[in-house]
Amino acid sequence: MKEPGEWLDIGERVRECRLAADMSQEELASALKLDRTMIAKIERGVRRVDALELAKLSTVLQVPLSYFLDPQPLVVSRRAELADDTMTDATRQSHRLDVALSTWLGDIRQLVEWGVFNPPEIERHPEAVRDASSARRAALWVRERLGLGLEPIDSLMRVCERLGQLVAVVEAPGEGASLVEDDLGVAVVSRHRDPGRRRTTAAHELGHLIVGDEYSTDIGIHASRGDREAIIDAFAAELLLPVAAFRSVVSQGERAKRDDLVVLAARFRTSWPLTVRQAVAAEAIDRGVAKEMRQRNPTRAELMEAVGWTPQPDLETVRVPPSFAHAVLESYKRSLITESRAVELMRGQIVVADLPVRDDADFEL
Repeated sequence: MKEPGEWLDIGERVRECRLAADMSQEELASALKLDRTMIAKIERGVRRVDALELAKLSTVLQVPLSYFLDPQPLVVSRRAELADDTMTDATRQSHRLDVALSTWLGDIRQLVEWGVFNPPEIERHPEAVRDASSARRAALWVRERLGLGLEPIDSLMRVCERLGQLVAVVEAPGEGASLVEDDLGVAVVSRHRDPGRRRTTAAHELGHLIVGDEYSTDIGIHASRGDREAIIDAFAAELLLPVAAFRSVVSQGERAKRDDLVVLAARFRTSWPLTVRQAVAAEAIDRGVAKEMRQRNPTRAELMEAVGWTPQPDLETVRVPPSFAHAVLESYKRSLITESRAVELMRGQIVVADLPVRDDADFEL
């Protein structure tokens, strides 16, 4: 039996999910065939919820049942609180990403408890990062540690995994979110962005892990949240497209042309705003030219032409880290999970038909 404080916690989660779904208490009550006062009591934690009602809440609010039951992480990067007077698209998206992140953490924990998954160890930059310059050095440290040099990153999913951050591409709208809990570093990136933006978001969330997130004292105790995010952005930009890479297309002392930047954006698979920003940092263009270039986004045909029409997928068909995918299949082969649960854990990366044939009919849920 749950303690009173636990019912209050569940009620608060119900309230936040209702607000994120842009539903009133009356609308939620109608969907559940309850009186509005019952919803109010549930949200205040003074009315208990049985298993059937929790399942219905999960369906109506479109969140996993585990979100109401599992302990929630204490700190999430870029977390925005939901309140009746602060409901915006941004806060709703933030909450949905929080739900996706908590669910992702819970799924990883489950495979760890079963002994089929050993998460990678977290690596952190050995020196304090207090400004954009030191953040860029931290990004180059990552590149050197992984033997990347100044070459484009083929799979950001694998880079994050090697450094101890497990990334999942999820259906929730927005950008991304991450957290570190005990020995696990996890992050989610929304699929509802263009490929370059997804890579930027994933690199940003990796920055929270490597150089210290927005709640860390490593990044200046008195720095504002905006300043901290700018430092993490500098890390992400340098990781994806090092300033030194501009030497490959622009001779020293010369200015870059738009075509030069298109080539780099295509090769390094970076968003156009990030490419232009790094061009300014490399002194390949001045700020006036940068302002003009930001208004001239390259077309898909231009980007494909720059790389010889070679597909450049990343964070698209691969939705979970390779090591996690292996653990899911191992769990399925051992009859620890159902077909539908295996597909759910892989977050759209596979369908039931992709699973290997299994002879048994009885298995543990």
